[in-house]
Amino acid sequence: MNVQPAANKAFSRRGFLGLTAAAASVPLLAACGGGSASQGGGGAGGTIKFWDMPWATPAYNDAAKKIAEGFSGAGSKASYQIIQWNNFYQTFSSAIASKTGPAVSTGGGFQAFQFEQQGQIAYADKVIEKLKSNGQFDDFLPGVVEPFKTDKGYVAVPWQLDIRPLWYRKSLFEKAGVAVPTDWASLLEAGKKLKSLGAVGFATGSGAGNNIGNHLMIMMMLNNGGGVFSKEGGQLDVMNDRNVEAIEFMLELVSNGIVDPAAVSYTTDNLNAQWKDGKAAYGMLTLGVPERVGDTSGDIVVASPIAGPHGDKAALIFPNNIMMYTNTPSQEASEEFVVYYLGKLKELWQQKLMNALPVFKSITELPEFTADPNNVKIVNEYVPIAKTFAAQGTALSADLAALDGGQALNQFTQTILTGKTDAKTALQAFETGLKSVLKK
Repeated sequence: MNVQPAANKAFSRRGFLGLTAAAASVPLLAACGGGSASQGGGGAGGTIKFWDMPWATPAYNDAAKKIAEGFSGAGSKASYQIIQWNNFYQTFSSAIASKTGPAVSTGGGFQAFQFEQQGQIAYADKVIEKLKSNGQFDDFLPGVVEPFKTDKGYVAVPWQLDIRPLWYRKSLFEKAGVAVPTDWASLLEAGKKLKSLGAVGFATGSGAGNNIGNHLMIMMMLNNGGGVFSKEGGQLDVMNDRNVEAIEFMLELVSNGIVDPAAVSYTTDNLNAQWKDGKAAYGMLTLGVPERVGDTSGDIVVASPIAGPHGDKAALIFPNNIMMYTNTPSQEASEEFVVYYLGKLKELWQQKLMNALPVFKSITELPEFTADPNNVKIVNEYVPIAKTFAAQGTALSADLAALDGGQALNQFTQTILTGKTDAKTALQAFETGLKSVLKK
């Protein structure tokens, strides 16, 4: 996800169980400047080059740089460079092609799967072995590591999670005299009452640079037991009955004005302002919404997950990861660096620099993390039901990047938010758009 200061984030941090797109899927992230990318491939003189993204405010990158440069292992040191989110995939691709790229990096959630196809990724099986031997592997939250395992090995190791919880403004629900939704039926009824107050019952947006609307469409499919891909084999399964039912419900929300008629054009700033100004009553967003929109009064809080009409519950999540490349001065040093870096991650949450969930259970128990009850609720209620863009399946692949960052999903979302369609027609067009870019 995007990291221009927390308030301007719109893109998923590309990664929970996840994906990143090819050149066409550039996320909406901005970047801070970094050092030159023209050093020797992987790292000259035995130095492990670590490329990182601006995941939060500049203070995050300062702290991450300090951690990276504190590494000393396998006879190597490490250097740290910030890579812009803008055109990040091209930046990596060009550097890797010219052998001036990193030995280790963070990046798009599906980036490792894309570069694996090019033979540029060093598998992380030995890192996993080291984590098992030092006890860190048992500290991972359930289910976060498995999606990165392929037939050839682990393409990456997760380090943080970007999830899409539901939030609500307590005062608006109190004013409307309605309970916070527990399922789709109560969401529809609450939305009608909130609309009568001039409030937005299901806030979202799909304007320039805002992918929250895209994520909402997928989340609603997941929340009805659906998903874009089949359970086995990862084949397209867009037209399944659960997806149709979910999109029919979204169109019902739109037709009732529970989704703002102008949402189709709302940028991230527009959506944030709607929450800050007390107009948005309920909706799906990122972590840290109070801080993101600038209202930490305690009126905006995480809602519990809602149930679909068949009792399904799900949340959309992106696991961001650390990957290693074949072009390195020392594969052993690359592996030692990743193990070292993962062991230092708690410092970033202790300093409250992360607007993401940790992958390690011990970090979720830190007082700096548990001090925010919203964080605790998300870990307890959303993480256990979280699914990725790979759903209904679980296996990640480079194809997911085409879903995450391509035009098909964005066009589909905007069609739904305008309300001038029916579910099957919109889903058919969505499927056709995906078929044109997927390899399967």
